Amino acid sequence: MRKHKVLYLLMLPGILYYVIFKYVPMYGIIIAFQNFSIGRGITGSKFVGFKHFVDFFYNTPDAWKLIRNTILLNVYDLLFRFPVPILLALLFHEIRNRAFKGFVQSVSYMPHFLSTVVIAGIMVTFLSQQTGIINHMLGWFGIEPILFLGLPEWFRTIYVGSEIWQTAGWGTILYLAAIAGVDPTLYEAAKIDGANRFQQMRHVTLVGMYPVMIVLFVLTLGHFMETGFQKIILLYNPMTYETADVLNTFVYRRGILSADFSFATAVGLFQAAIGFLLVVTANRIVRKYSESSLW
Repeated sequence: MRKHKVLYLLMLPGILYYVIFKYVPMYGIIIAFQNFSIGRGITGSKFVGFKHFVDFFYNTPDAWKLIRNTILLNVYDLLFRFPVPILLALLFHEIRNRAFKGFVQSVSYMPHFLSTVVIAGIMVTFLSQQTGIINHMLGWFGIEPILFLGLPEWFRTIYVGSEIWQTAGWGTILYLAAIAGVDPTLYEAAKIDGANRFQQMRHVTLVGMYPVMIVLFVLTLGHFMETGFQKIILLYNPMTYETADVLNTFVYRRGILSADFSFATAVGLFQAAIGFLLVVTANRIVRKYSESSLW
């Protein structure tokens, strides 16, 4: 330990950050089992056990709709957003013109640096029924303007599409780093065996990305029950609640707007428990069938 004391000192700010802002606040989850009162505090509030969990599942009319919307949004996000950075990284790797490669990579990274508010504003502007460019382009083909942000059936497409646009380019960085670590002699051996560019990509590049893909997939499952509620709050409205209202937005309304802290904490704890179970299960499965896993 003395030999690497400088490295341990460098770790200290990160450890303090997680202890102060991640682990210490976990003490607050105890209010999920209380009728929390700000005046009485955590130590003085009445303990009610699992009452708020039971109320959510059996006495909240929209409970199952919220769970369904949360699961569906995350399933679509996993199916359509997760593979895009992988495909982009493979395409970037195949570009031989360095100037063009740097340009397209920079363009793909740019949406990541825009705030969620700006992204939501761009989506609202582009999808406006009266002045949006999307409806303007549809008009060229004789299609009537569509109220994209007022129709529940369009919300999931808009949300997942905006997530892909905002995160795909930035998500390629880890995959490009994995590709850079592939042994160049493997490509030479593949060429000698007669492999063309596509076969080299499939049997060398893609295989070299597998460990990173597995780790990122498991980490993504940890946030499965969470969605980017900031973007949803900015994009949804009562007309699209049927498909847009998720657990996080419900927690926001009950916890912050209605000051029902105990009930909101119980719902948030339920989300966290599901995420933890998914990570443990997924990690156990990938550890059984591959050499890569989180632990």
